Amino acid sequence: MPRLNHVAIVVEDLEAALPFFRDLLGLPLARVAEVPAEEVRVAFFPMEGGEIELVQPLNPESGVAKFLARRGPGLHHICIEVEDLDGVLRRLKEAGAQLIHEFPLVGGDGMRYAFIHPRSAFGVLVELYERASGP
Repeated sequence: MPRLNHVAIVVEDLEAALPFFRDLLGLPLARVAEVPAEEVRVAFFPMEGGEIELVQPLNPESGVAKFLARRGPGLHHICIEVEDLDGVLRRLKEAGAQLIHEFPLVGGDGMRYAFIHPRSAFGVLVELYERASGP
């Protein structure tokens, strides 16, 4: 069954945003890491049923930076875990959905992922994850 993996919020300044989520809301900060492939710095706040990620672009020419410049800070994307990413992407493509990635990318943690363009998801950028199989 698909499940919500995370909700990503784009911010201009991660250090300025951390106190609100960590100190005022009381969310547990698990870690802050750079994701070179996406040119971002991310703060991870695990919660029951998923996590909240704060995302700060590191390169002003990156897709996240362009998104921030166009729309301002706020909801960037939702991420849904699926069991068969290839099958879901094939079904979306056959239905005419606009995909940002027609084929999965692989993150440093082995997670396979792809994005669906907001034009095909009612204005919301949707990321799909498939966990790496094995032990």
